[in-house]
Amino acid sequence: MTESKQVTGLSSGHLTHIEDHLDRRYIQPGKLPGALTLVARRGEIAYLKAQGLMDVERNKPVSRDTVFRIYSMTKPITSIAMMQLYEQGRFLLDDPVHKYIPAWKNLRVYNSGVYPNFLTTPATSTMTIRDLFTHMSGLTYGFMNRTNVDAAYRELKLDGGRNLTLEALVSHLAELPLEFSPGTAWNYSVSTDVLGYLVQLLADKPFDEYLREHIFEPLAMPDTGFHVRDDQLDRFAACYQFDPVDQFKLQDDPQTSPFRDERRFLSGGGGLVSTIDDYFHFAQALCQGGEFGGQRIIGRKTLEFMRRNHLPGNQDLPSLSVGPFSETPYAGTGFGLGFSVKTDVAKSQINGSVGEYGWGGLASTNFIIDPVEELVVIFMTQLIPSSTYPIRQELRAIVNGALV
Repeated sequence: MTESKQVTGLSSGHLTHIEDHLDRRYIQPGKLPGALTLVARRGEIAYLKAQGLMDVERNKPVSRDTVFRIYSMTKPITSIAMMQLYEQGRFLLDDPVHKYIPAWKNLRVYNSGVYPNFLTTPATSTMTIRDLFTHMSGLTYGFMNRTNVDAAYRELKLDGGRNLTLEALVSHLAELPLEFSPGTAWNYSVSTDVLGYLVQLLADKPFDEYLREHIFEPLAMPDTGFHVRDDQLDRFAACYQFDPVDQFKLQDDPQTSPFRDERRFLSGGGGLVSTIDDYFHFAQALCQGGEFGGQRIIGRKTLEFMRRNHLPGNQDLPSLSVGPFSETPYAGTGFGLGFSVKTDVAKSQINGSVGEYGWGGLASTNFIIDPVEELVVIFMTQLIPSSTYPIRQELRAIVNGALV
């Protein structure tokens, strides 16, 4: 093989396989409307490519400044915000959640029945703030469609109904049973939304204002927020839903999207929109030990602590998960304080490094940070659900093949 030009220790020729692969396998066959991919190493962008359309109905191409719904890629941002307060001594990870939300003192676990007539038993353990970070809280998501508890979440619209607020969320959750006693299993959940509530409570400041002042402004992330401003509308992508017959169909028109409204529910688990450059500033800050552009958002040792596997006994997700859903493949993957962490490269069946971490979003967005290789990969598109295609695994294989 003839080696092509190297950019920051990456073969630029090999990186072109990203464009070829996405175009051949996904965009030309009509499986994805469009995509935007960024690869950076040692702080320098080595590959950035827009492909396809951000709005099929209006024939608008994806561009570098396209605004995307990042959904659960909000979670790492919320987790960093909460850990900023940890660094100020505002809480400890083993603090019981009821210390800050008194109504949660006597939480119970589901036994049988349907909402509102549940039969429950007392939880055998106390929920801690660490359980919220690691999704071992016993909470769930309504969209799981797995249990009678998540059916109650759907009925109460706890995944983000128009009238929901952070205060209403924690109030409703106090009245619902947990799926399991905290710390005994892993289940993807509204836990990070509760962390957003705690940020607001501990900082005595609205959650969106806190994020703007302590993360977005320091990192020069002007396009990241909980709603799409008028000046962003022309750059706001449409969102699509996978359709087994037509490949995909329009799910959220940018002109009429609820993201156009000032949001009442500031979802720390999935409420943000962003651009690839904005999110790169955030991801690169993490890759560089908590600092970007001369602005530090988190301490180096705190970040090292966050990206360790915090699952008990260094187990991986298959050992502890009670539900099938995650924004990452399970095998060989643990969970830290806000993101997945690779613990076993061979078991994961995806080449990479032990200790790489990241997360994805409902509309198939994804980011990964490899601190060993000083590598950041960000993929943006808008197709629900994120489990539709194995794009993140395929991109990881291509990018790793470019390392020299």
